[in-house]
Amino acid sequence: MSAGEKIKARAEQMIGKSVRKVAHAVGNRTTEAKGVGLEARGKARQVKERGKDAFKG
Repeated sequence: MSAGEKIKARAEQMIGKSVRKVAHAVGNRTTEAKGVGLEARGKARQVKERGKDAFKG
C-alpha cells in the first residue's frame, strides 16, 4: 500500500467517524449516515490497497 493511499484511507475513516459522532450527538440522522458512508469508503479503500499489495508479492 503506498503511503499516500494509506494516509487517504485512514483520514477518510477518521473524518467519517468524527462526522458520525458529532451528528449523532446533535441528532442529525442524515449527516450521521453520511459519516457512516465516509467511514465505509475509507475502509473499502484500505481493503483495495491491501489487495493490490498482495498481488505485488
